[in-house]
Amino acid sequence: MRHLEENRVLDWIASRPLFFRYMLFPPSVVASSSSSLEGTYPSCSSFSSQKFLSGMGISKPDDLQSLASLVFKQLKKRYPDAHCELDFSSPMELLFATILSAQCTDVRVNLVTKVMFARYKKLNDYLKLTQKQLEEIIHSTGFYRNKAENILKAARMIKEQFDGEVPKSMEELVLLPGVGRKTANVVLGNGFNLPGLPVDTHVIRLSNRIGLTTQQDPVKIESELCALIPPKEWARFSLTLIFHGRQICKARKPECGKCPVARSCNYYNLQAPL
Repeated sequence: MRHLEENRVLDWIASRPLFFRYMLFPPSVVASSSSSLEGTYPSCSSFSSQKFLSGMGISKPDDLQSLASLVFKQLKKRYPDAHCELDFSSPMELLFATILSAQCTDVRVNLVTKVMFARYKKLNDYLKLTQKQLEEIIHSTGFYRNKAENILKAARMIKEQFDGEVPKSMEELVLLPGVGRKTANVVLGNGFNLPGLPVDTHVIRLSNRIGLTTQQDPVKIESELCALIPPKEWARFSLTLIFHGRQICKARKPECGKCPVARSCNYYNLQAPL
C-alpha cells in the first residue's frame, strides 16, 4: 500500500514538471542565463490559476491559445511545405486513399492507388467492380477485405444518396462506410480546402507532449485544438504536427536537440537537466 501511494505521488510530480522547475528555479534566474527563454515558457495545463503563476513572476504565454500560436508559427517556418502525403487528384480519390491508409503507410497506399486510380477514374467505375476484384488490387495495404467492402459501399452510397458527389460536411461524410472523424477531416481539409483538423497518432502524441491538451481521446483532442487555432488553419496545423512527429518528435526517441519548439514543450522541460 505504501509503495502504491509513493507511486501516486511520483506520478503527480511527473505530471507537473514545470511547477517544480519554477519553484526551484525562479524565472529571473533562468532568464539571466538565456534571454531567449523570456516569453516562451510552455503552457502548464495543470495550473488553473493564472493569478498564482503571475504571483510567482513567471513569464509565459497567458493561455493555451498563445502557446498554440507560438508553436504553430515555429513549425510553419520549419515545415513550409507540409502537405498531405497521399497522392490524389480529386476528393473521391483522397477519400478512398484515406480509407486504405488505416494501419498502412502512405508510401504503400500511394503504390496501390497509382494502379487503382489509373484503372478506375470515375465513381461509376467502382460501381461495376466486385469486391474480389478490388481486394486483389489493395491486398498489400492490409485489412483488404474490410477496406474493399467499405470503398464499394461508400461509392454506392455517394451515388445513391449524394448525387454522385463526395459530401462536404462532417455530418454527411461520417455516414459513409469506413469513414470516421479523422478520415472526414482529411477529406474536408485537403480535398475541399474546408476547415478540418485530422487527429492521428502524431497529433495525439505531440499535442500532449507540448502541453496543448491532456486528453487521449481523439475527438476530445480535436475539440480542444480547434478552439486554439483559427478554422482556416486547422488542416495545416495538423499537417505540421504530423511532419514534426515523423521527422523529429518521434514516438520512441524524440530528437529534442533538433526541435524548434523544445523550449515551449512540457516534455522537453521535464527531460532537460535543471
